[in-house]
Amino acid sequence: MSSDSNEEKTLHLVGIGVKHSIAPPMHNMIAKSLGLPWTFYSTEVGTVEEVSELARKESTAGLVVTMPYKNTIMPLLDDLDDLAKTIGACNNTYRRDGKIVGTNTDWRGIKGCLLEKGEESARPSSDRPASALIVGAGGASRAAAYALSSHLNCPTIYVLNRDDAEVEALVRDTQKITPTPKIVHVKSMEQASSLDTPYYIVGTVPDFEPQTEAEKNVAAILRHFLSQSPKGVLLDMCFKPRRTRMIKLAEELGWPTVEGTHVIGYQIQEQWRLWAGEERVARLDSDAAWKTLLNAAEESTAINF
Repeated sequence: MSSDSNEEKTLHLVGIGVKHSIAPPMHNMIAKSLGLPWTFYSTEVGTVEEVSELARKESTAGLVVTMPYKNTIMPLLDDLDDLAKTIGACNNTYRRDGKIVGTNTDWRGIKGCLLEKGEESARPSSDRPASALIVGAGGASRAAAYALSSHLNCPTIYVLNRDDAEVEALVRDTQKITPTPKIVHVKSMEQASSLDTPYYIVGTVPDFEPQTEAEKNVAAILRHFLSQSPKGVLLDMCFKPRRTRMIKLAEELGWPTVEGTHVIGYQIQEQWRLWAGEERVARLDSDAAWKTLLNAAEESTAINF
């Protein structure tokens, strides 16, 4: 960590398709308010090796890692903290004792979003657990499974995904979570009809019109679950566009929804604690950071279409 550093440093969102990210204004506002001469960039990176190289540059204070590198970056780092190891995905790197360490803060974003809506009395609890549903089985689904099982009382998680092997890998990766969730790959309408309505639904896939039979099947099963009651809370982590097909459909069918831009906001505190240290982050103005983030979301032509 570089908590007492007044050197010019950089922070980067790294991935593919990140050029129009709404995160830089917020992070740059935070750096300025903390008195750090640091600049946050959205950086298109073509290979995972380049992600590793950027993380190791002396001038890099930390990275936010997004698709498609949340899994592949892990073996290239010096160390992984317990969260990254447990979740099986890394969306953040920071410096600790001269080493580049990977962690996961995505789960905090997911948890914060899912608790944003819905009646507190209706939420799953340790006395009254419920099932949840994740759409997709990539890197972000790991953080969703961790948030749902370890923090939101959903021991059974249905997964909708067109690829069997990806779901098998997700099942393997979630074995380290406590309590270990029961992952149910829902493949048919008949199977879906025999299951309870999930309380939480988390979308972790890009907003594409279904093309293949497998994709159309996933869409049909999702519609089935959204048509059931009671209605819990749906989060779509995709926010390009902000009003995704999934969010529009869920609202049409009576579900409270949270857009994916909010996932960024609930991670701010922890990311900056790791990058800049406890002392500085105590001065972080979360309300101003959120306001900057939401303004950037409103003004972005890349996600409002």
